[in-house]
Amino acid sequence: MKKKKVLFLLGFFVLLFVGFYFALGQIIPGFGEPVLPVLSNVPPFSFNDQEGKPVTDKDLAGKVYVAEYFFTTCRGICPKLNTNIKDIARDFAAESNFRILSYTVDPETDSVARMKVYADSMGADPKKWFFLTGRKDSLYHLARSGYLLDDPKNNATNINEQFLHTQFLALVDKGGRVRKIYDGLKKDELSDMEKDIRVLLKEKSEAPRFANGLFNNNPG
Repeated sequence: MKKKKVLFLLGFFVLLFVGFYFALGQIIPGFGEPVLPVLSNVPPFSFNDQEGKPVTDKDLAGKVYVAEYFFTTCRGICPKLNTNIKDIARDFAAESNFRILSYTVDPETDSVARMKVYADSMGADPKKWFFLTGRKDSLYHLARSGYLLDDPKNNATNINEQFLHTQFLALVDKGGRVRKIYDGLKKDELSDMEKDIRVLLKEKSEAPRFANGLFNNNPG
């Protein structure tokens, strides 16, 4: 009899704990979700989009976004990469606080007009998916020192001799901080990214800071 009472009380407290945990999840957005570390802080930037309009870091304040680098004449990984990103754009089309930033690595070829043609071919919403072009050195510096999509040491090479080609994507939170890097050609990582996007959309603009070095970039 005593054993049954103990088991009953144990079961009662387990149910109570589960109920309390569930209630917190309903009251506190993102409660119980894994916290993504902060890898880097994206520095200020300004580039022109496919409409010829300037897009700056300030325009992304309070937004969760994915950043990629590609070039319009690419016949290798870029078409597949952007097809995958198009799926993400579709899945989050109704989310007002989500954006996609596609930076060119070949600004000499990828003018605003060319980016416009490419963006239209992807069916991109110009209010949510920005195809950005500008100075090559600024584009590459941001890719390496901001988004961590390449080793910053490569900035030391003559800019005219550089060519950045990557399939990796950076996920940035509402505070302009890189939270995770994904392989844009792997379905499992893209699936993880979609889950993480939803987590970050629930976060407040000031997310917890957890420094985690990547390419020796440790935010202060």
